[in-house]
Amino acid sequence: MTVMATEQQTTMTEQVVGVRFHEVGKLYHFTNATGEAVSPGEYVIVETSRGVEIGQVAKIVPPEEAAHPSTYKPILRRATSHDLVLRKHYEHLANQALKRARMLATELGVRLKLARAEYSFDGSRLTFLYGSEGDVNVKELRRRLKAEFDVMVEFRQIGPRDVARFLGGAGACGLDKRCCSAFLTEFQPISIKMAKAQDLPLVPTEIAGMCGRLRCCLAYEYEFYKDVSKGFPKLGKWVVTEQYSGKVVDRNMLKGTITLQTEEHGRVEIPVENLWVGKSGKPPSEVGCGEPGSSCGGACAAPADADKDADA
Repeated sequence: MTVMATEQQTTMTEQVVGVRFHEVGKLYHFTNATGEAVSPGEYVIVETSRGVEIGQVAKIVPPEEAAHPSTYKPILRRATSHDLVLRKHYEHLANQALKRARMLATELGVRLKLARAEYSFDGSRLTFLYGSEGDVNVKELRRRLKAEFDVMVEFRQIGPRDVARFLGGAGACGLDKRCCSAFLTEFQPISIKMAKAQDLPLVPTEIAGMCGRLRCCLAYEYEFYKDVSKGFPKLGKWVVTEQYSGKVVDRNMLKGTITLQTEEHGRVEIPVENLWVGKSGKPPSEVGCGEPGSSCGGACAAPADADKDADA
């Protein structure tokens, strides 16, 4: 009984903290067992699976968000002014090491994209993060760098999105800073259906980011377009209204309108209201939709919402 009470008291008093190791990076949870509360913005020394590291407190995690606090690694102590100076010193050395590694990689003909170099907290390990299209032999490059910098050297392969994040620069859309470098802390799966739902042209230059993968921003408004599109006829379908009859050539879901290509009036933009949508891009027969002898057999007499069900 006493043991259980002690464990409950420890769980209640231990602060769960979200810590980042990069300016814009994934949040890792740690338990603060130091007995001193820490605040967002402070630097702390923590125990990780790769050894002792320095990180910045990003948030205090509410108890309901801390899923398994007993499995989190601990915060060892607050970072001192000496720790922060040492951190800046190793960041400078890492930048110099990255430049040298790129020169050596070119000299040795090693085809990879070195994105970042990082020293461990105590300076005993130098890690290079790189991207490549396939397997790369970095054995000789590692040997040369180890001899030159006199530390343990590691190479860790990362994905193309992480490479783009660390390299920084302008986004494919023209923003001065890429989303992944500015505020995205984690990458979510992006699929081509997100571009289709927004009626975007399926051209790599239009939907691919600087990393060569589908743009992360395709997910920002996907749920909105996914819901709104349920009330819209699909592109290429034949639509009949009280005034017009024609093929859908464009959809503006923000305005709630579609553009028809008609035979008599050319291109006309109309609101998505009281539409009858056919199953194909061909007009009904002159006999009339659904009338005896019509080629559509009533297929075009279906509301826009029914068009979704018919194609499901």
